[in-house]
Amino acid sequence: MDDSEANVKVAVRVRPMNRREKDLKTKCVVQMEGNQTILRPAMTNLNQGDPRNQPKVFAFDHCFWSMDESQKDKFAGQDVVFQCLGESLLDNAFMGYNACIFAYGQTGSGKSYTMMGSSEQPGLIPRLCSSLFSRTVKEAREGETFTVEVSYMEIYNEKVRDLLDPKGSRQTLRVREHNVLGPYVDGLSRLAVTSYKDIESLMSEGNKSRTVAATNMNEESSRSHAVFIIVLTHTLMDLQSGTSGEKVSKLSLVDLAGSERAAKTGAAGERLKEGSNINKSLSTLGLVISALADQGAGKNKSKFVPYRDSVLTWLLKDSLGGNSRTAMVATISPAADNYDETLSTLRYADRAKSIVNHAVVNEDPNARIIRELREEVEKLREQLTVAESMKAPELKDRLEESEKLIQEMTVTWEEKLRKTEAVAQERQKQLESLGISLQSSGIRVVDDKCFLVNLNADPALNELLVYYLKEHTRVGSADSQDIQLCGMAIHAEHCVIDVTESSGVMLTPHRNARTWLNGVAVTSPVQLHHGDRILWGNNHFFRISLPRHMAQTGKEDEAGAALKTCLSTDKLELDLDALSDVSSELSFGFEFAQREVMMKGMGSNDPLQSVLQTLERQHEEEKRCALERQRLLYEHELQLLRQQLTPDKSPHFRDASGLPVGASASTTSLGPQKRVRRWSEDREAMMTRSLLRLREQIVRAKQLAQEASFIAEELNKKTEYQVTLQIPAANLDANRKRNAVLSEPAIQVRRKGRGKQIWALEKLENRLVDMRELYQEWKDCDEDNSVMRSYFKRADPFFDEQENHSLIGVANVFLACLFYDVKLQYAVPIINQTGEVAGRLHVEVWRGTEDEGPWTS
Repeated sequence: MDDSEANVKVAVRVRPMNRREKDLKTKCVVQMEGNQTILRPAMTNLNQGDPRNQPKVFAFDHCFWSMDESQKDKFAGQDVVFQCLGESLLDNAFMGYNACIFAYGQTGSGKSYTMMGSSEQPGLIPRLCSSLFSRTVKEAREGETFTVEVSYMEIYNEKVRDLLDPKGSRQTLRVREHNVLGPYVDGLSRLAVTSYKDIESLMSEGNKSRTVAATNMNEESSRSHAVFIIVLTHTLMDLQSGTSGEKVSKLSLVDLAGSERAAKTGAAGERLKEGSNINKSLSTLGLVISALADQGAGKNKSKFVPYRDSVLTWLLKDSLGGNSRTAMVATISPAADNYDETLSTLRYADRAKSIVNHAVVNEDPNARIIRELREEVEKLREQLTVAESMKAPELKDRLEESEKLIQEMTVTWEEKLRKTEAVAQERQKQLESLGISLQSSGIRVVDDKCFLVNLNADPALNELLVYYLKEHTRVGSADSQDIQLCGMAIHAEHCVIDVTESSGVMLTPHRNARTWLNGVAVTSPVQLHHGDRILWGNNHFFRISLPRHMAQTGKEDEAGAALKTCLSTDKLELDLDALSDVSSELSFGFEFAQREVMMKGMGSNDPLQSVLQTLERQHEEEKRCALERQRLLYEHELQLLRQQLTPDKSPHFRDASGLPVGASASTTSLGPQKRVRRWSEDREAMMTRSLLRLREQIVRAKQLAQEASFIAEELNKKTEYQVTLQIPAANLDANRKRNAVLSEPAIQVRRKGRGKQIWALEKLENRLVDMRELYQEWKDCDEDNSVMRSYFKRADPFFDEQENHSLIGVANVFLACLFYDVKLQYAVPIINQTGEVAGRLHVEVWRGTEDEGPWTS
């Protein structure tokens, strides 16, 4: 293999068990031995020869065991990951090669932690940036200079946003392809930095912009890709001749969206391809990796690689199979509960090993690019002169594009620094105008001021925004408000928070302004306490911190213990009110605040609540019966052991082994009894996990249905969305897995005068992306614009005008009668997804001969 050719380096990292997995007592199914990752079967009640009982073994360049810190000899912390991946990537960058690291895995598997880390344990990106500047100082010689520029963007629903531009979160950028530069983002900020502190500040403010935009639009950050780009320019000056040369390397650091989204889409098939682009980048990335892996393995050298099918793969074209040294970090969960997602991630990573990149040192690329761009400009000017009479707008666009690129590439370093400073000041002004504090990030504040901190499902964006409260703080979407929030159900003047010495902290919502406090809707003035959760509009979750008003008692410990009990219990009826009374800022996060709103909103009369309680009671009864059976089994085994140990006065009643007659048979029966006991334990664990997952899915479904109903009401679509439960279609099969989930939430869609439809939860998730965009366009649109008003009436992601084929039910036809020469006629019941008989299928089954046709008797 040529020196410039190198396979993509692939590493796998397993995270520790999270609280949810510990509470479920789920077992670890991942092992790592050297550079091998072994995935053990999730089920233990299978026969030894069953193929599903065999472990799956994968080999990678690096396997990082971050599961248990107590195992000092094999534990891989953030420093080990950087030493193995970051340092080699940095070496390549200083040699003039392009480099890329991308993190892949399901949501919650540790991608963002690996890439970004925390303040105590920084991840790959902070460590790499810090080492980069340390190294530029070490390697600087007379006549040599290093300059660093950075860009930061987010790709969501095939749209690119600039996270370093103050206006970037509000506008989307175009991805273009130039015949000299290749694919690039038109208008993406490229800011000059002189120290790691500059990068740290830019990333912090970029993440704040990302949080504000995601919350305002109610977008899930777990479905977006974050790309941080570092451009390192090494200039060497020949002091004798006065000539200079350059090496330019681009480092792309990519945190991909949660991979389970792509898995869901693939599993559900065509029904989810509703025109939404939300899963497009990940599914296309899979196709690109597959095509490149085939090429690398020599299977199909001419196979087409669909780079341009998504924005992400188009921009990462060089990093995958092109001019780059690339590493992939696949992050996985150790829990049996995530077995399928873990297996999918490991297979994905295994394919990526075969990709071959062709990296070259980028020597003097800027001079070459500027020369080629100038040649392109002259050529276009000549063509434009000839085509002037024919009016060729595309030539004019290309000319303007090339001239703009030349202008950007010939800007001096001093001008770049001045531009960076101006952009930083503008961005800080914008964040301050929204009421966001720039001095602190998250809950790390220095004094005893009262403040609000944001709650977000993404740990990277959670507790990132701090809003300090004045004596009289106004909240709303208008520019005049002290805290500016945008998005669904946020009024121009939404509410007021007053801080006084006598009355404490009072929240007063304006009329019809959607406000919840600790899961309860608020319409009149109410007093706030330390740690209270506030929801404004549809998706702005906050927790309030009142250091001066916090009682110096043991309430925090009490709240923490109560919360732990609440979240670990199998009971579905959470005593949320009791917990709210002892709320603590250390205890309550986004997950709890969201569940609190949904569970309290359901009420005792909600049919879903009664179904959940029925399932819970059945589970408790089955558990009680299983424990009783287990007790009887243990007593039986104990009785057998006593009989074996008691001396027998009748030796002629012993068998050849010396045991009493019948004892050996009883003893051999203990094997199946142990398997039954193990099966019972597995089933109990599976039921507990299924109920917890069902509860989480219902909370999620209620949230999505509520949001869809609100948007439909605002746009006058006369459509309602309600959550219902149904049996998964796979569970109606007679050969279904015995440990499959009991039921799943679905969305009942009703439109006035049009009947009802049943949508899968994933379908609503994808449709909501289009609904949110439509709602935002409607909000931004001029009321007098008749063309746009007509468009809003026609655009309808809210209801299927032409409903696709839907499942009536499943009929199981058993063919045992074919073993007997008997003709059988019977009516097979068709069971629908609510468990009712929807009809009957009349079937005739008999065994025919070779001469007989299928329709002859």
